[in-house]
Amino acid sequence: MERAFPKELVVIGIHTPKFPNEADDESLRQAIRRYNVTHPVINDADRRIWQEYGVRAWPTLVLIDPDGRIIGAHEGELMAADLIAYLKPLIEDARRRGRLSEVPLDFQMEKESNGALSFPGKVIADPQTRTLFVSDSGHHRVLQIGRDGQIKRVIGSGEEGLRDGPFEKAAFQSPQGLALDPKGRLFIADTGNHAIRLADFQTQTVQTIAGTGQLGRFFSQGGRPLTVALRSPWDLALVGNQLYIAMAGSHQLWVLDLERNWLSPFAGTGAEGIRDGRAHDAHLAQPSGLAVGVGRLFFVDSETSSVRFAELKEPFWIRTIVGRGLFVFGDRDGTGDQVLLQHPLGIAFHNGLLYIADAYNHKIKTVDPRTRTVKTLAGTGSAGFQDGSFDSALFNEPSGLTFLDSEIFVADTNNHSVRVLNLKDRQVRTLTVRE
Repeated sequence: MERAFPKELVVIGIHTPKFPNEADDESLRQAIRRYNVTHPVINDADRRIWQEYGVRAWPTLVLIDPDGRIIGAHEGELMAADLIAYLKPLIEDARRRGRLSEVPLDFQMEKESNGALSFPGKVIADPQTRTLFVSDSGHHRVLQIGRDGQIKRVIGSGEEGLRDGPFEKAAFQSPQGLALDPKGRLFIADTGNHAIRLADFQTQTVQTIAGTGQLGRFFSQGGRPLTVALRSPWDLALVGNQLYIAMAGSHQLWVLDLERNWLSPFAGTGAEGIRDGRAHDAHLAQPSGLAVGVGRLFFVDSETSSVRFAELKEPFWIRTIVGRGLFVFGDRDGTGDQVLLQHPLGIAFHNGLLYIADAYNHKIKTVDPRTRTVKTLAGTGSAGFQDGSFDSALFNEPSGLTFLDSEIFVADTNNHSVRVLNLKDRQVRTLTVRE
């Protein structure tokens, strides 16, 4: 969006953290790199700027003219076209008064990682080929990797964009969630393009099957998939012919009926919060991870630091396992309302247990959905990069995880790596990914 802004506008981001992990300078630096933010960002860790400007909501836009006066403010998201229309007469007025400096500003981005992976988001296992699929989000591609780390297949050219075609020419933008069907087709949540893509291994081609490539507005009722503008699809789960979508940007779950070719909201009103009940009446908050088991669609709501599920039969009830609200978070194991998580992003179901990538606590945790008991499996709670025993290993914002036999494969996002947790010897190692 920012590339469409007038050259006469200087954009300065003020990062006021909600979660403790977001107040850390290094965490912010990684986020700037991950999302390719090209304007300067101030870390308002102590909320001083937030308070002085009387900010009440994320995001808030404040417009300041060349004389240093506040001339406008807007709470919530704003489309670039609407902002540009508002700015044009103000820019012309400042130019007429000789108050507009049009000297270009040049900011240098930090160089990206030179490794095989860059900010991997999600990972799933294919038990038939005994390989992994990893969304190599920072490189705008998807990789198929053997258990030995050898790259078997590359899906995407690595160029940022929205382009269908052969694997080597197709383009993505920060892909995240993945789902594999029995026919050997891979569904991809192309998050930055607000689209769902399909990689067909028989034809070796990528096809867009949902989304327009544009950010949708709130309260869409769905329709034919290619006519509906989506909002940051973050993860996928396939149940028969139903492809469930964690639509993080609209605080909803959606479903794409592959047989009927119809896309519609499944759960959530679009209001951000935590409210159980019938699916269409529930409140969700940035669902970011999906898993299927025992007739349920389990999901993590990152903004309420919660683990929840939707029944996959009518009346499709939404229930919360752990999590209490938008501003209730931390790092505490226990049962039920004792539990505190911090911005979980990934979830997997295995042998009756849920496994959670508790991203901002830099941990992998287990959740028993029957007793609502949460335990730390691996990680100390500090960000870092260290292999070893479950009790001493360090992660840095893990975002996705999957099972293959007795091992858990984790997309360790800020470490640009895939980590392997062996449940038998309780050791963590790093998968050496290579071409």
